[in-house]
Amino acid sequence: MAGRDRVVHLLTQLASAACRCPAHSNTFHQGVGAATCTVRKTDYAFEMASSNIRYGDGVTAEIGMDLQNLGARKVCVMTDRNLSRLPPVASVLASLSRSGVTYKVYDNVRVEPTDTSFKEAIQFAKREAFDVFVAVGGGSVMDTCKAANLYASRPDADFLDFVNAPVGRGKPVTGALKPLIAVPTTAGTGSETTGVAIFDYEPLKAKTGIASRAIRPTLGIVDPRHTLSMPERVAANSGFDVLCHALESFTALPYHQRTPCPPNPLQRPAYQGSNPISDVWSRHALAVVAKYLRRAVRDPEDVEARSSMHLASVFAGIGFGNAGVHLCHGMSYPIAPGGDWGTQLPLVPHGLSVVLTSPAVFTFTAPMCPERHLEAAQILGADTRQVKRADAGPLLAEVLRELLFSLQVEDGLVAVGYGTEDIPALVRGTVPQERVTKLSPREQTEEDLCRLFEASMKLY
Repeated sequence: MAGRDRVVHLLTQLASAACRCPAHSNTFHQGVGAATCTVRKTDYAFEMASSNIRYGDGVTAEIGMDLQNLGARKVCVMTDRNLSRLPPVASVLASLSRSGVTYKVYDNVRVEPTDTSFKEAIQFAKREAFDVFVAVGGGSVMDTCKAANLYASRPDADFLDFVNAPVGRGKPVTGALKPLIAVPTTAGTGSETTGVAIFDYEPLKAKTGIASRAIRPTLGIVDPRHTLSMPERVAANSGFDVLCHALESFTALPYHQRTPCPPNPLQRPAYQGSNPISDVWSRHALAVVAKYLRRAVRDPEDVEARSSMHLASVFAGIGFGNAGVHLCHGMSYPIAPGGDWGTQLPLVPHGLSVVLTSPAVFTFTAPMCPERHLEAAQILGADTRQVKRADAGPLLAEVLRELLFSLQVEDGLVAVGYGTEDIPALVRGTVPQERVTKLSPREQTEEDLCRLFEASMKLY
């Protein structure tokens, strides 16, 4: 057997062995020798991409040397106002000073960024002409820094050029950007591994983003010391984000069923659908969450648990950064819009907004790939030996409810300020999120979304 055919044969076996669900059992495309999308509606390939990751207790101290090694002359350090006074930023700046690196700090990053806050950071980056970027913070900081790097490197671009369609034009990013080093201070978003930057587009009151491998960080410095100061609820909500990243990417529509097939590899999206490589990372992230999430929330001094959840965020980030997420995240955006859209909107942390719909979502998606849902439930601690395929969704939902109840999570959307009268608005806010909702293994109508939001009003 020729080398190429052997690889295709092995991938086919791997796909078959991984899962025999309707949504995952299709064989891999065999016509690799004539790899063109002129006759295919669905994609036939996936691409693995991730930032370099460095992990270690106290590893932040090395960042000054990294910048020296890059030949940095003028560095932009981005963070937010709260973090600017806390040890993670102090550690980064101390390292830069020891290495004699010239830098300027931008600490006006908005938590839950908007197009306005992105543009303010972009203007700062353009004005100063930096040659390296450093992001110190959570997902909001890292995403803002990605956008600043992108548009500072493309000064003539209109802001909507690279924003995901249908809100923006969704143009591909060509050519290299400036190096970006990300130092995550929370254990949830995985943004240090991905080419995605999320923000609220205020004119449409909708969450959207920019997705391109070109904007992912050059290096993620994962220092577990930075998570030890997280308050209990921040640790919980960050952990829920990790959980849903892993579950959604593991159950996402398989890459070979995703449409359209790109006419050029440059147009293959960052979120490609589940695939054998992303599955490895997602499974491992789920196993770490099962073992350490409760401990990390209940005891801030449990260094092993907090450190393990920090790594789990990276694992899940690599998984969903290549496979994508689907309904939990798509439905979370109107639940936690983040923009100044009126005081009547509840303020719901991102991780909480994602996990509150998870029991309903995975009950809904399970019929399309029950084996995947059963495997996820098993990894999270359920005994699946006598469980029928038809019960996969209810079982995973029950496992999730038990986890949320044990961590004292609010009892559904009603408990965070929503009512059934808000469902039409929540559905309207979900409909534009096609970048992720179309990766659900089960298609959904607006009526389906109504039922999912209604089922999420109460959890217990």
